[in-house]
Amino acid sequence: MSAGIDLALALVEEDFGREMARETAKLMVVYHRRAGGQSQHSTLLDLDATSDRVQSVLTYAKQNLSKRLLMEELAAVAFLSPRQFSRLFKDETGQPPAKAIERLRVEAARLMMEEGRLSAEQIAHKNGFGNRDRMRRSFIRAFGQPPQAIQRNISALST
Repeated sequence: MSAGIDLALALVEEDFGREMARETAKLMVVYHRRAGGQSQHSTLLDLDATSDRVQSVLTYAKQNLSKRLLMEELAAVAFLSPRQFSRLFKDETGQPPAKAIERLRVEAARLMMEEGRLSAEQIAHKNGFGNRDRMRRSFIRAFGQPPQAIQRNISALST
């Protein structure tokens, strides 16, 4: 199904341009283009919680990726103790909060790379990694390759 969506978006891009394809992808709540070696699903769509508490934490985290997000702060957003929050979050999303936050940051950084307006250092800071090296390690964990490889794939696809 994802491959079909990718094909449809590629056809939209070919006929109407990159910006229209990007807007179409946003309306469909999918990504405009995934470079090779990347996961064929969206972290942002994967992390859908059933409770309002966890959903509010995910919303808060997405809006504050540039900040240092501490467990106590996230638990407070959910009106739970850190221990209760950690258990509930893992039950609903299938992963610990720290792992989920890292995945959100990596995906947000990848989208910024696709736009091509900022340097890797700027992207790292805007997404809460602190520096390029931390972002690089997170990309390798998430995608099996460093951000530079993903940037090259994106550049090759857009030419």
